[in-house]
Amino acid sequence: WEENFLAKHLTPADISAIVDTINGWKKPPITWEAICAAVEPLVGKRPTRQSLSSNKLIKLAYKKRNEVLGKEYIPRPSPSSLAVSGERIEQLESKLRVMSARNQLLLEQFVVWQYNASKFGMSDSQLNAPLPKIDRERSVPKLSTARARSRKS
Repeated sequence: WEENFLAKHLTPADISAIVDTINGWKKPPITWEAICAAVEPLVGKRPTRQSLSSNKLIKLAYKKRNEVLGKEYIPRPSPSSLAVSGERIEQLESKLRVMSARNQLLLEQFVVWQYNASKFGMSDSQLNAPLPKIDRERSVPKLSTARARSRKS
């Protein structure tokens, strides 16, 4: 599955560095060209916009960061003291550790599912089939019908 996430010339370490750069982007605008320039020293070469945008992980990070920066940009005021800053950093690092652990568990579960899907002959198209549409009108009883049924009981 990893091949879906790797551009031809980007290593997993490159991708991680690029995603970290995108996640740390402070001010708008964030553009593919700006990202290419910013990550050049990190990956040792200037990637193209196409190679970055063709990578699912990088594209997702870009989309999410662009959503945040796309909202009206308001610089956060600096905390009044280093103690407050330290507490805030500690809280955020704690949350990050929890989220990283959750992510690792999900990745491990995915590997198990991937193995079992391969073992039992599921194709990529079967695994990537869209979820069925839900007809809410049929699956949720109308309030008046539900009340009428409960009165009869």
